[in-house]
Amino acid sequence: MGLRVALLVSVLVNIAQPLSAQVAGNEVQQQPPALDVRALMLEVEQNQRRFEAARRDYIYHVHEVEDDFDGHERVKKTTVTDSESLSIDGVRVDKIVAKNGHPLTPDEQKKEDERVDKQVAKAKERRAKNDGKGRETDPQGNEITPVSRILELGAFSNPRHVVLDGRPAILLDYAGDPRAKTRNSFEGIIRDLVGQVWIDEKDHVLVRGEGRFLNDFKLAGGLLVDIHAGFHFEFRTTKVNDEVWLPQKIEGEGSARVLIFAHVRGHVVVTTSDYRKFRTSTTIIPSNRLIGPDGEPLPEQPTREQPASQQPGGSSPSTTPPPV
Repeated sequence: MGLRVALLVSVLVNIAQPLSAQVAGNEVQQQPPALDVRALMLEVEQNQRRFEAARRDYIYHVHEVEDDFDGHERVKKTTVTDSESLSIDGVRVDKIVAKNGHPLTPDEQKKEDERVDKQVAKAKERRAKNDGKGRETDPQGNEITPVSRILELGAFSNPRHVVLDGRPAILLDYAGDPRAKTRNSFEGIIRDLVGQVWIDEKDHVLVRGEGRFLNDFKLAGGLLVDIHAGFHFEFRTTKVNDEVWLPQKIEGEGSARVLIFAHVRGHVVVTTSDYRKFRTSTTIIPSNRLIGPDGEPLPEQPTREQPASQQPGGSSPSTTPPPV
């Protein structure tokens, strides 16, 4: 996620409770003297763009476990999905390779290729439309909200030094301003969030975020977006090859729905692994590796016969990005 998306998704959980001497296992050191928070966040936005561009050169495995709760907050269904995340024409997509521990059948692979192709085409269409209006977009072609605007809808405060995964970081609280006037419905999401963000002190990029929604949030009466108060989430990134920050883990719990495609009523955990860098002149060989209980890829197992486009050395149109 770029800062524009990440700041929306990342200014999350439990800010309302007092901090102890430890924050998520990382020692709070001292409050930075006279830190210009606004200048810091604007710099973070610029740096995030640079790392986001480098991210397009990477492909990685995505493992998602979703527990659906019943009315008594008990798990009634668990769904496991394995995907390969890559960029096609600058559009980041997650191509599903297995469901509930079983690789896709040839027919399912074909349908997934078609879904990915449609996703890329729609994202490029949105990007062209917004570019024509001079609007900055994320990798999905959606209009983004710049940091300058986020700072008008809420405030980052209480900066302090911490150590996160062995690296010095700056921890900030975030709270939306319920009195802020929004320019569109989507800005209401930012205004209704509270949470915390971690900024890497060396690279000045957003590396972790936590947050929760204070109120119910709906778009088009809940038809487009329906997020219930109390829904909370967290995301973390990791530095790979000492050159780029990539997603490491995303976790959410509560009830939220976006259109008809993404619906969480329970607990979801998304972890990424097997980061690989590729050159645009290289053919990407799809991976259908599954992730075991220990979080590591399982050994390759013989599967049903696959079409030539899915065999090593071949590729489908959706798995070979053109030059970026």
